Amino acid sequence: MPASVSDDVPVAFADPVYREAVVDLLAVIAYGEITAFERLAEDAKLAPTLEDKVALAAMASAELDKVGPLRDRITELGGEPFAAMAPFRSAVDLFHAHTAPADWSEGLVKAYVGDGLANDFYREIAAYLDPDTRDLVVSSVDTAGNSAFVVEKVREAIAADHRLGGRLALWGRRLMGEALTQAQRVAAERDALTALLAGGVDRPGLDLAAIGRMFTRLTERHAERMAELGLDS
Repeated sequence: MPASVSDDVPVAFADPVYREAVVDLLAVIAYGEITAFERLAEDAKLAPTLEDKVALAAMASAELDKVGPLRDRITELGGEPFAAMAPFRSAVDLFHAHTAPADWSEGLVKAYVGDGLANDFYREIAAYLDPDTRDLVVSSVDTAGNSAFVVEKVREAIAADHRLGGRLALWGRRLMGEALTQAQRVAAERDALTALLAGGVDRPGLDLAAIGRMFTRLTERHAERMAELGLDS
């Protein structure tokens, strides 16, 4: 184990490939949280009421609060957090460039559906990690506290304008396609992450059948979120 790695990390990190994969994963999640903060703060400008503006600003603040523990863990593993995030900036920024919301309602759907898909993907990967890292990843992608606000506001908007439902349903499908493309791009561009998903002699991995089941679960969860919003998936 490299001397720069803290002595209190699990024995799994004696494998340099595993350690690199974990640093990569924590880094892409951390950068995702930073961009979520930026996006939600920007979307707050579209809020129709001051109460809505404050609620979205609070969601943005919560995303930024999650970055600290991720940075600390990367440092414990011998990495430099911002250098570790750098390889993922292009893919994450491209996703947001392709999915810029046109209005308040699209921004809410993106915050709930788009971020939900990415978070589900990270939870799936977390199943193949050591317990400490798994717990950190799961806590970092927990957005349950935002659900009630977003669902209420989207349903209210649809009730006020029934034509909005069709547009937001199309928007949700587009978000799913872009999110899956981003996840595949991130995994494919980083050998360590690919190796993590493939597994090794001492840990399980994903074969083609397991990958298929994973994407089925992601699709089902997306459909559930869309239904909660009152939209067809």
